[in-house]
Amino acid sequence: MPNQVRIGKTDLYVNPIGLGTNAVGGHNLFPNLDEEAGRELVRNGLANGINFLDTAFIYGPKRSEEIIGEVVKENGSRSEIVIASKAAHKFVGKDIVIDNSPAFLKQAVEESLQRLQTDYIDLFYIHFPDQDTPKDEAVGALKQLKDEGKIRAIGVSNFSIEQLKEANKDGYVDVYQGEYNLLNREAERELFPYVNNNRISFIPYFPLASGLLTGKYDKNTNLEEKRGKFFKKEFFEDTLERVERIRKIANAKGAEVTHIVLAWYLTREAIDVIIPGAKRAEQVLHNLKTLEIQLTNDEIKEIDQIFQS
Repeated sequence: MPNQVRIGKTDLYVNPIGLGTNAVGGHNLFPNLDEEAGRELVRNGLANGINFLDTAFIYGPKRSEEIIGEVVKENGSRSEIVIASKAAHKFVGKDIVIDNSPAFLKQAVEESLQRLQTDYIDLFYIHFPDQDTPKDEAVGALKQLKDEGKIRAIGVSNFSIEQLKEANKDGYVDVYQGEYNLLNREAERELFPYVNNNRISFIPYFPLASGLLTGKYDKNTNLEEKRGKFFKKEFFEDTLERVERIRKIANAKGAEVTHIVLAWYLTREAIDVIIPGAKRAEQVLHNLKTLEIQLTNDEIKEIDQIFQS
């Protein structure tokens, strides 16, 4: 597998294993986070070849960007590191509203630049769609910032296919981020064909389905302690059987289930890079072992068939 890949039609080149950083300073998402552990996690990734960091305003909120800014500045190699961030959430009193207006997005980028202690952001996403702003106008605002050198590439996240088409009316969208994993392959129906035809790179979130695709759970797992759609009893038990079939492929390669699953995503035409999250530095190194995996065509087809619903 190559050391660096190009993200779609951008001029961004990254290690195909990036780092999702919602657990770096994401105090509103995870209880009892240790910020120094988060810093060490990012340092460890950068020291071992990761050069693509994915953050957002709402992680913290704000704190993830601030910590990444500190570590990247300390690292001293800003030009070699690709930073992605996102905005759409706006605090109105104690409420959070979603805003895609050009004025909001321009202000959000300026504030993100300050938190990240940088004069440009490599990839900036509209994190969620609002109900009112025409999506081509929202992306047009980011195109102005791109022309000014404040961002290098334009992304949208969580848009429907119709919203993506509207956003890309002028061909300005470079990256789409959305949920995709072997347990939720909905994106294959309409999003993948569209992004492939328009040279838009698809970056999946939840690639390991809240850990269910790592192989760490078994039939003795206490589901009462687990939340979310992946841990409904019948679905969970069905998935365990499928994961065991992946484990046979992993065992034959001296690898783990996680590595096989992540390597399979990188065989998808739409996907150039994946951004598994981590809470501990050793998890970052573990994810990087994916780069050592070479799947045969037969294995790729077998994994595909195992997870056909």
